[in-house]
Parts: sequence; C-alpha cells; structure tokens
Amino acid sequence: MASEIERKFLVISDAWRDGQAGAPMRQGYLAVTERSAVRVRAEGDAAFLNIKQATLDIQRHEFEYPIPLADANHMLDHMCVGHLIEKTRYKVNHAGFTWEIDVFHGVNEGLVVAEIELTSPDQPFECPPWVGAEVSGDARYLNSSLSQTPYSQWMRNGPHDRF
Repeated sequence: MASEIERKFLVISDAWRDGQAGAPMRQGYLAVTERSAVRVRAEGDAAFLNIKQATLDIQRHEFEYPIPLADANHMLDHMCVGHLIEKTRYKVNHAGFTWEIDVFHGVNEGLVVAEIELTSPDQPFECPPWVGAEVSGDARYLNSSLSQTPYSQWMRNGPHDRF
C-alpha cells in the first residue's frame, strides 16, 4: 500500500530561487470527501490520477496512476469541482533533501509553500533559511482545500487569518 510522509511550510523569501526552471501544473479535484480526495493533474506531457486519504496527519495513504494527457485535460476542463489549482513547482536541494516549492497562480496567487517528503514521521531534517511556519496541520493549505476556498478568499490580514 502506498504511503507518503510529507511536511509543508510557508516560504518567507526568494532566497531559494537560483535560476531553476519550474514545471507548470494544473490540477483539479473530481471528488473531495471527509475520507479521501480524487485529483487529476497535468504536468508538462504527463498526467496522473491521484487518490489520497483525507487526513491532517503528515503520513497518509496515497495512490497515483498515469493517465493519457488528453483525458486529464478533458477532466480538468469539464469534470472538476471547485477551482483549478494552477502552480509552478520547483525542486530545490538542501542538506541532502529535495524540497518542492509550489508557487501558486490564479485564485491562489501569492501563496508559496515548500514540502519535504520523509521516510518516517520522526526523520530529522534541516529547514532551509527560506522556510517559515510549518502548516502541515492546517487544513487551509491542503490543495483540496485551496480548490474549495482559495487563498484569495481567506487571505485578508495576513497568512494566519481564519476564514
């Protein structure tokens, strides 16, 4: 059974940018329930169907399958609920780990988060100087939540505003 362990942080500066090329992505949700989220993502010439356990725990079950890009684009354009997630993903190495930095566009413009995948929940790692507060346990920062209540709707007086 597939499982992911990831932690998510707000990005507080552009110090991570070093001329890397990012990968643009579009993703949307076919279903979001209290138990799971079913997502479709188009990334360059590739596309994936993803089923993820809905939990705020840093460890959760996740299943991902490649699908034809044309199918993904049709689903994104005609079948998704809520707003599409548009972002550019950058991969940055720091202290032996690959950090994925997502720069959001569209209705989530202004949001930049960094994620690190771990092999165990208690695996030690060093935070880069460009990451700030951890938001792993804050449901607002889940992509499935951002598709339902975008950053632009709840970002009024600062990143910790509650909706």
